[in-house]
Amino acid sequence: MVALRADMFEEICPSTLLPFRIGAEKWAGMVLRCLEDGPRRYSELRIPMARVSPKVLTQSLRTLERDGFISRTIDGRRVSYELTALGRSLLEPLRLICAWAENHWDELLDAKESVKES
Repeated sequence: MVALRADMFEEICPSTLLPFRIGAEKWAGMVLRCLEDGPRRYSELRIPMARVSPKVLTQSLRTLERDGFISRTIDGRRVSYELTALGRSLLEPLRLICAWAENHWDELLDAKESVKES
């Protein structure tokens, strides 16, 4: 399995501008993308999601587990997270939403800026 890159989610990333949420979780889409290639430990998830506080990442993981999108496995002292079938079924719609955000990047930025100015 390939290691997650620290720059996987740049600070200015279309996913941060998405007006859509999975459940109530702002970071859910990013977590799902991190788990796309298989189970990951918390420390691995922290690498691309460094700008998310540990507390918020933990809350997101718990919510995604509670909602059935990911599962948590404890093996001795090691805890790992992986997508469930339900979570995996969101990957394609998530790709489409990300593509939509990339295509509407300028409009999303303009809308966000116009709110800041008012």
